[in-house]
Amino acid sequence: MSTIVIGAGPVGTTIALQLAGAGRPVRLLTRSGSGPAHPRIERMRADASDPAALAEAFAGATVVFDCMHASAYRSDVWAAELPRAERAVLEAAGGVGAVVVFPESLYAYGHVTGPITEESPRTAGFGKPAVRVELLAARAASPTPTISVAASDFYGPAVRTAHAGERMVAAVLAGRTLHVLGDPDAAHSWTYVPDLAAAMIRAADDRSLWDSFLHAPTAPAVSQRELVARYAAAAGVAAPKVAGLPSWALRAVGAVHRDTREMAEMLYQFRAPFVLDSSASEARLGLAPTPLADGARATVEWWREQVS
Repeated sequence: MSTIVIGAGPVGTTIALQLAGAGRPVRLLTRSGSGPAHPRIERMRADASDPAALAEAFAGATVVFDCMHASAYRSDVWAAELPRAERAVLEAAGGVGAVVVFPESLYAYGHVTGPITEESPRTAGFGKPAVRVELLAARAASPTPTISVAASDFYGPAVRTAHAGERMVAAVLAGRTLHVLGDPDAAHSWTYVPDLAAAMIRAADDRSLWDSFLHAPTAPAVSQRELVARYAAAAGVAAPKVAGLPSWALRAVGAVHRDTREMAEMLYQFRAPFVLDSSASEARLGLAPTPLADGARATVEWWREQVS
């Protein structure tokens, strides 16, 4: 066994399936033993924050893809769970000489103006973004080699709980009005999860990319309204009406509802252009992003399979 994947969310599932499809055996770790069924994927129950469980699971590993999520989308939960779990993974991987590859968000960049490049400061000091800064610092300080591949908001097959996931696609297919965060017409970058997975695999296989921070290949930014139109075109249906949720309404609800407050914290990514520049990393990886029309088509096809 040489490859470990932690987590069976959209990123972990996609990485495991891409590796298995390429003939590479995978051990997939989750607390429940869940994950995609494939003859080359061994599903194993394990707590990714338990050093003893990781020592057993990592035996013989050369690459670890750590795609674990926290148990809730809250800054206090992230701070309590993620640093401890990543520390355990880094120590266990270091013990067997494996590189650890992480999918990363753009949160650490905080409030930005202009396109986000790999050289933009990652120094956010508030809420969930500050936790991501802490995690990146711990990876950089670890003697275990690491790679972080940052992506913007996800779309694609297997993506459910995301701005461009079930809520958006289901509204398009049903012809319902879609209420979105921020400005529906602000340019925003959307990363196709199979492109993120491919970049993480390529980086793991290229030792010259170890101990680096990369951007996943990401197609040119489009607004939420335009992405809805792309989904509708792929589905062969009329694009539904798109309206923005007022910021004041989210803040008012957030005053008494913790989950809404956590979502409102990230409104800045949708009120103005939020654009990821992945050109430098694309050159280093030798990869290009999937055209948005192709990604939208694959996403719609996957959703239709789920409801058929």
